[in-house]
Amino acid sequence: MLARARALAGLRGVGRGLSTAPKRPIKKLMAANRGEIAIRIFRAATELNIKTVAIFSREDLNSVHRYKADEGYMVGKGKSPVGAYLGYEEIVEVALKHGVDAIHPGYGFLSENAGFAQACADQGIEFIGPSPHAINAMGDKIQSKLIAKDADVYTIPGFIGVLETQEDILRIANEIGYPVMIKASAGGGGKGMRIAYSDQEAIEGFRMSRDEALASFGDDRLFVEKFIEEPRHIEIQLIADKHGNVVYLPERECSIQRRNQKVLEEAPSPFITPEVRKAMGEQAVALAKQVGYHSAGTVEFLVDKHRQHYFLEMNTRLQVEHPVTELISGVDLVEQMIRVANGEPLSMRQEDVTINGWALESRVYAEDPLRGFLPSTGRLMRYSEPTTDAVRSALAESDPEAATGIVRVDSGVREWAEISMHYDPMISKLVTHGPTRAASIALMRAALDRYVIDGLAHNVNFLREMMDHPRFLSGKIDTKLIEVEFKDGYTGYAPSEAQARDLAAVAGAIQWKSTAIAMGVRGAALTKVPLVLQVVGGTHEVTVAPGASPESVTVSSAVGGWERTLDVRSWGLGATSIFEALVSSSDSVPGATREPVAVQVIDRKLLGAKLQYCGSKFDVTVLTPAQAALAHYMPEKASDNMANCLVSPMPGILLSLAVKEGEKVVMGQELAVVEAMKMQNILRAPCDAVVGALAKSPGDTLAVDEVILEFEMEEAAAA
Repeated sequence: MLARARALAGLRGVGRGLSTAPKRPIKKLMAANRGEIAIRIFRAATELNIKTVAIFSREDLNSVHRYKADEGYMVGKGKSPVGAYLGYEEIVEVALKHGVDAIHPGYGFLSENAGFAQACADQGIEFIGPSPHAINAMGDKIQSKLIAKDADVYTIPGFIGVLETQEDILRIANEIGYPVMIKASAGGGGKGMRIAYSDQEAIEGFRMSRDEALASFGDDRLFVEKFIEEPRHIEIQLIADKHGNVVYLPERECSIQRRNQKVLEEAPSPFITPEVRKAMGEQAVALAKQVGYHSAGTVEFLVDKHRQHYFLEMNTRLQVEHPVTELISGVDLVEQMIRVANGEPLSMRQEDVTINGWALESRVYAEDPLRGFLPSTGRLMRYSEPTTDAVRSALAESDPEAATGIVRVDSGVREWAEISMHYDPMISKLVTHGPTRAASIALMRAALDRYVIDGLAHNVNFLREMMDHPRFLSGKIDTKLIEVEFKDGYTGYAPSEAQARDLAAVAGAIQWKSTAIAMGVRGAALTKVPLVLQVVGGTHEVTVAPGASPESVTVSSAVGGWERTLDVRSWGLGATSIFEALVSSSDSVPGATREPVAVQVIDRKLLGAKLQYCGSKFDVTVLTPAQAALAHYMPEKASDNMANCLVSPMPGILLSLAVKEGEKVVMGQELAVVEAMKMQNILRAPCDAVVGALAKSPGDTLAVDEVILEFEMEEAAAA
């Protein structure tokens, strides 16, 4: 079997000796990538006293990563924004011209391209990653399963072969039994993957997966396997040198996913026992040794509710979520990759690997959870990342254990940066590390509350929601959690009654401070101020008064029977837009610890403000009692009616229209396919209707809410 697998993968000679040293010492390193991962590579190289070289597309002319390297060169003139980073012949040529000794591919783009690795080797440039043979073997999902079977690694039941036609998928799916998972052989990142529960879904999934795979990887081969229900996605990080040494690091839990793309990761897993960890790690090592693997790599497993693990795939590159492993293991994976490429043996043995604390990673995306997580584009009008010092200070009184942790942000953007439709919508990776899982979650809550992103939609609201979700907190998670718990979509954070009072108190305090500043300018003093606050669907009649210190204020509601005392650290009215305070509540038991509250002041208006609390935005109306008495006489603004139109829910490209003018359609019927950020999205009919005018054609660029076609009522069409 192994002979067959090697023949399929082109693995002649694999495992029969490894080159243990680069052709020359690495003194100058290029990152063949962009954004945060390029910056991460530059940081590790700089710490090793290695000069760094960036490449950038025309669209990335002003990108941050370009200026983080010692040198930078434009590539891909005349190519698409993505194509600029895929043309490895030109990249190698640039590397040769400028004396580059080694190239690190990062993740995505060329990171698992054996042709690129071979081109580097042919020109005497060290590819910081595995050999072309190993990339071919493990990067191809079908071939890797054959090798895994031969290495006695547990695999998922399925058909290890290429699906050629719709008839193939129907026949095999019915043999295996639904549900099945259709996957791209060359895939990754959730692209080219579909779950099918019926013949109709299998046919549709075959078409969509094949199109996505061809667009993303230039390879439309698909295979199918049994879909493991209630699975966890758990992966083992490996690091291997060129001397035959392989070490596995503690597992990562990557089960919080949406459309097969990871949203939250943590390490270690709250589900895996030491015995299971050892078994998974040893199988991952056996697989790596089977193909003579060196460098960093990740073996991904699905784990069922009985803790039985099944080989999923091997990623022959650095993973997006590598920071959580670095934080709990103390191993700098990028540094180790460079050292391995330089021919150095691993400095650690398996018995040296330990687990220190708990780490979480939130992937912060430019997408709108309130619109089905559709991609968002635009400019970062305001952008400020949370810091370890700010988060520790906020938690020092309420959670001393968490206040010993750290916050790490891996990003490749800055204020005024443009998030375009051409690249992955990830803004950053927000990572926290604390002594326990609870401490790491507390750190993440505080960090998300202090993460300022304005100018486009983002998923901080959803990430913050997850930090309070009962299933996540309990650790009882699987890859279907988001689909099950938010089956009707995400509708925003719903504050409790106590939280609504906190938010009202903050709004009252901000209004009081603004008025106090104005009065102070005129030489007058401000004492008590009566206000009527409308927030989260409720109305609060309050009195705001100065507290015991200049930065303390008390907000009380005689009608509601509650009171908040806020010791304010930042008013959010100056250079920083974050209001921060320690809050004492009349709802609390006597002697209770003051709780930190952070609220972002997104926009201040004449009669209120837009505030961001627990990641979600809330409109708060602040009125005097007289204004409140007159408010109900104000007419409401009529909303635009777009019910008779199909609009694009995201910026993207209209790939296809499945209907023509005058055609009758039924609810749920496919109308169009829109591609955004390399993902295809089917738009369906919201009701039975007749297609009216077609406003757009395939190939057109679409903005958010741009009309694609109009509907006619069947009665009107008949008339």
